[in-house]
Amino acid sequence: MNTHAHDGSPRGLFISFEGIDGSGKSTQVKLLAERFPDAVLTREPGGSAGAEEIRALLLTGDPDRWSAETEILLFTAARRDHLEKTIRPALAAGKTVICDRFADSTRVYQGATRGALRSTVDALHDVMIGQEPDLTFIIDMDPEAALTRGLARKSGEDRFEDMGLAFQETLRHGFLSLAKANPQRCVLIDGNRDPQAIAAEIAAHVADRSANVSEGA
Repeated sequence: MNTHAHDGSPRGLFISFEGIDGSGKSTQVKLLAERFPDAVLTREPGGSAGAEEIRALLLTGDPDRWSAETEILLFTAARRDHLEKTIRPALAAGKTVICDRFADSTRVYQGATRGALRSTVDALHDVMIGQEPDLTFIIDMDPEAALTRGLARKSGEDRFEDMGLAFQETLRHGFLSLAKANPQRCVLIDGNRDPQAIAAEIAAHVADRSANVSEGA
């Protein structure tokens, strides 16, 4: 499951999963990783020691703990460390990376919902990150059902769920718009189904993309 770097050496495929809280995204990440046991399974915010420390700052505490601008800086700092320490080394070694959230989450959570800061998100991404996944699955699910599921987990990382149903509705529309704007990279998946059926559809898309990459290499 390789593409090629600029110098012609094999590079792993970078796959991300996105969706509102409680959409079943993390379940699908794990199910795909089971099909590709050599893949590097990671998450955002987090995925490296420094980024995991920032995760605790972002996902716990009062919903109004940070301004949207501060959140963007924290997420970008975590993503940069994750990219340097985990993602780029794995891809350079020819490994597939399966990531639970990436830059699209910041585009939607902070850029589309919290003060119309999308241009700020994009500018920071261009300067500090400069990388997109090869393939992004956006799990679409009814926000009310997803919110109920997310809160039921009682993970202790409920800061965004605590912002309520209207916020989750806005997030859903943000992800739908993102999928429409990036059809070459993003695949919209109906998450209101049996997890195994969803996993089978996702695996088929990954196989197709891998075959296309191999043919084009």
